[in-house]
Amino acid sequence: MTLLADEAAQLIAELLSRKYLPRTHPRVKKALSDTELFVAVEQRLAQVGLRWVDNVYADHVTLTLLPAPLTRVLGEGGLNANNNLDLPRDAVALLVVVWALIVLPKRERQASRVAPEAPQNEMFASSKPLPSTRSVSPVLSYKALLEDYGNQLGKRIRLDANLKLLERHGFILRAQDDIKEGPLLDVLLDYDVLAPRILNGALADVLAREQAQAQIDKDAATSSTADHQTPD
Repeated sequence: MTLLADEAAQLIAELLSRKYLPRTHPRVKKALSDTELFVAVEQRLAQVGLRWVDNVYADHVTLTLLPAPLTRVLGEGGLNANNNLDLPRDAVALLVVVWALIVLPKRERQASRVAPEAPQNEMFASSKPLPSTRSVSPVLSYKALLEDYGNQLGKRIRLDANLKLLERHGFILRAQDDIKEGPLLDVLLDYDVLAPRILNGALADVLAREQAQAQIDKDAATSSTADHQTPD
């Protein structure tokens, strides 16, 4: 086995065993910068019906099935299902809500190269590197999520159960009341397919209200800071 093939095999083995790897992982970084290694990885994956999945806006990479094997493995029933992770419908609905509230604003900040604390209309923002996910990804409040969407998503018991499922599959991370972006939230859900449906569909009004409230909170905080700095 050549050195290149050995490196490709090790990287694939790690991805299969861990389900995802950070882009900062040494072998992932090398594959993303070394064309020959990346081609070797893709070829080896294709031999077993898999493909590499990543995007520049996400901090992790993962694997998924190629379209042809996907049809044979899942069959007609699996392809027509809303997911292949055995998530109940209300968990899928919760996943879409969480994705919309976290990934859409994060992607907007990354695309504009603007961190949350940066001044608006900053010159030459487009020439800056992409802000890290950690610095621009919103953190959701469990209490706010329960209050705003609990009735639609099965109330507390169902919401808690489904949040555990999403956490188990790597879509979210939880720390007490905080719900954060998980390693697979911005990788396995296709932004180009999902974003237009959400922005032009049922969640458009919800997102508009969230953005308006966030702006109100930001303006109030700015005003409060200014008041404290005003000399007597």
